[in-house]
Amino acid sequence: MNNAIELIVFDIAGTTVKDNGEIAIAFQSAMHEHGYDIPTIKIYPLMGYKKPEAIRMMLQEYESDASKIDSAYINIIHDRFQQLMVDYYKTAAEISPLPHAEEIFAFYKNKGVKIGLDTGFSHVITDVIIERLGWLKDGKVDYVVSSDEVTAGRPHPYMIQKMMSAAGIDDPKKVIKLGDTEVDVNEGKNAGCLYSGAITTGAFTREQLQPHYPDFIIDDLNELISITDNHT
Repeated sequence: MNNAIELIVFDIAGTTVKDNGEIAIAFQSAMHEHGYDIPTIKIYPLMGYKKPEAIRMMLQEYESDASKIDSAYINIIHDRFQQLMVDYYKTAAEISPLPHAEEIFAFYKNKGVKIGLDTGFSHVITDVIIERLGWLKDGKVDYVVSSDEVTAGRPHPYMIQKMMSAAGIDDPKKVIKLGDTEVDVNEGKNAGCLYSGAITTGAFTREQLQPHYPDFIIDDLNELISITDNHT
């Protein structure tokens, strides 16, 4: 068996958890409350990033007074975004796994593969999502890492490397990464994963993902099985 997979790292929103655009709306609202009217077409490409970094990127484009763009100001906006997201995930009638997510987790765990989740969210938001889904306490996933738990978020490889360390994996060729954004793809590539793939269930279409050269693009999580058939 060549390059037997020991860990698959999935993104959360848009890859394993349904996203109806709430993230972009909350980001847009938090920016608007501070005087920045940013169209969603500008926001969607930032969705995989660590959110304070995404805020900084938008401020660099929309704030004419560069002296205002400091960590304190970014944190104020991020705190508001975080509050909006926590309120949403706590009160939403349902937080839905994307089709086949839980079945895919079970399929790979039955083969001895560890399941990891990483995200551009802070742990404050992530904890609410995972608690409501029950994925950690029910043993459906093994690791969850948020962007504020490492030195830098995507496209840096640190979240993947944190999970590799926890799993005792030294070789990134035993790891697969799957997400729905450009920075997911680049995160996996920067980590040296066997495959860094993309899925069209989130913010971007196949045509929008192709220019970032993922190792594969799928439309449904079930398609991952045939791709990994020779590695499990």
